[in-house]
Amino acid sequence: MFRKTLFWTLSLTLFLAACGPASLPPEAPAFVATGTPATEVSSGIALTDGLGREIKLNSPAQRVISLAPSNTEILFAIGAGSQVAGRDELSDYPEEAKAIESVGGSMGDFSTESIVALEPDLVLASELNAPELVKTLEDLGLTVYYLPNPKSFEALYENLRTVGRLTGHEEDAAMLVESLVTRVAAVDEKIAPVSARPSVFYELDATDPLKPWTSGPGTFVDLLVMRAGGMNVGSSLQVEWAQISSEELVAADPGIILLGDALYGVTVESVAARTGWEAVTAVKNNTIYPFNPDTATRPGPRLVDALEEMAKLLHPGLFQ
Repeated sequence: MFRKTLFWTLSLTLFLAACGPASLPPEAPAFVATGTPATEVSSGIALTDGLGREIKLNSPAQRVISLAPSNTEILFAIGAGSQVAGRDELSDYPEEAKAIESVGGSMGDFSTESIVALEPDLVLASELNAPELVKTLEDLGLTVYYLPNPKSFEALYENLRTVGRLTGHEEDAAMLVESLVTRVAAVDEKIAPVSARPSVFYELDATDPLKPWTSGPGTFVDLLVMRAGGMNVGSSLQVEWAQISSEELVAADPGIILLGDALYGVTVESVAARTGWEAVTAVKNNTIYPFNPDTATRPGPRLVDALEEMAKLLHPGLFQ
């Protein structure tokens, strides 16, 4: 299940990068934002989404359908969990999210009938969702906000503020952002004096154990590894998601291996037993660690959890 989902996610990500916002028709004349708080109904809410469209609400959304796990996590984190009327099949965090009605989407196939039947006043989409799906939902009379993937922690904070405004939880979002900023700054302070940065291999999927998938430049994982005081082996690759051969991996000789696929059966022992990998420093030093992939690859507030955990694994002496 995971591997099918991963390949669907990676393929869709590349597809969206190629398509861009041009897949959607031009919008009606823009609704001018006044800059007043989202809870002030009289002025309404108008925000530009990740597809460059002006999206307007007369008041904060009270029935939201989330089409991505990261969006669901953001909604609950800012205190809008009770306003989530529907969620995609893969939204499994926090635990309360599992009780919310699913509208499909485990392989990108959503039930538009279920979405419409839930009568949302806002559908929160993400870069996992094709622009064509956004257009289909809008043609059905729904308001859809396309939340872009953040490329930095600062962009993550802005996404939290945006969802806070859309749902009437601006103060909650502001408090969460303040907390996350403090936590990231604490990691930065400890990592700043570090001169020796270990090389890190983050494994996404070892369907082929001698040619596993990893994260290249510009991904969340790449950002986290660098911010946590490491050097991402995958940063030398030409694409965001790619397979790396055993020969390339041995030549790169990572000092640390993080198993983002440990939840799906890959073990420290199975990695150490791979042909040729006995020469890798991480194998020789037994510095191979399971890592929760949801925190590192879902662009929500748990990216900060991933940063903290990764920094402790890369530089344990700094966090005792």
